[in-house]
Amino acid sequence: MSNQGIQPQQTQLQDFIEQEVQKVRGKYVPVKAGLLRRALIRKMRIKKMHPNPDDEFCDPKIGPALGIVNKYVREFSRLEDNPSAALNKDITVNEPIQVQRIRPSGYMILNGHHRWLAAHQTGVTMLKVRIVDLTQESDIRRTLQASHHDRRVTMDLDEVVFRPEGKDGYEKKPKLLGGRIFKEQIRMGFPTLCQFLSRRGYDVWVYTSNYYSQDYLSRLFRLYRCPVTGVITGLSRKGPDGAKAKKYMEQMFEEKYQTTLHVDNENVLQSFTKSQEFKDIPLNLADEIWSAAVSDAVQKLDTEMTRK
Repeated sequence: MSNQGIQPQQTQLQDFIEQEVQKVRGKYVPVKAGLLRRALIRKMRIKKMHPNPDDEFCDPKIGPALGIVNKYVREFSRLEDNPSAALNKDITVNEPIQVQRIRPSGYMILNGHHRWLAAHQTGVTMLKVRIVDLTQESDIRRTLQASHHDRRVTMDLDEVVFRPEGKDGYEKKPKLLGGRIFKEQIRMGFPTLCQFLSRRGYDVWVYTSNYYSQDYLSRLFRLYRCPVTGVITGLSRKGPDGAKAKKYMEQMFEEKYQTTLHVDNENVLQSFTKSQEFKDIPLNLADEIWSAAVSDAVQKLDTEMTRK
């Protein structure tokens, strides 16, 4: 495609996107979709989906990426000519679009804007979806109000808590229905570590940039008997609203907790709300599993705090 053809196409697509954005900009509020709705709705009419005004896809200076849109247009056309091509691993357009329910009506696209636009371009009216309920400020506020602790531990869900597929060192899945529903692999020793931290008066918070439903993860942790206090999902939300939410969230945490321990694969970092002081303990994993090394580090930090 020549540059002369690209520019008009880009302008036409951006005009269309801006028209769609105007339908929701400043007018929508995220609401809970509910377990039954999320379980039953697997396909959705594209007219019910709205582009996220805060996503770079909707920024005239950035998106959309024409190469990606045109790739999906070709895939839709290929599927129309040969529906059995959906079994081909090279066809990615059939992956579910992740959406969040909003008020007054419809669903906000979290991930899948280019597929949504390509569907409009090719006349496709229905797309596969996965509805998620991201953590909201009200969820965090209620959890903090219910807690009686002034210390917390934070861990990254994807880098620390979950084990990648094919990697060793994960908890055996329960022999219940939940063992088939949840595909994620929990790191070996994580349930024991959560119980240890809870007994010592720590709230355990896990966070992820990915778009998980909050109650999905809460049910997963209950299944493994992990006393996780709070779950924060969708930290990758972009734009001013996302940045504002993160700032307000941190403010709530600072007002609640005096001490924070951030645990990763190699260190336990202790910080204090009212000072710039911090302590960093490397984890010795030569002869111990990760959870035991974390427990030893926490005990050491607690002992030092008691001596002050």
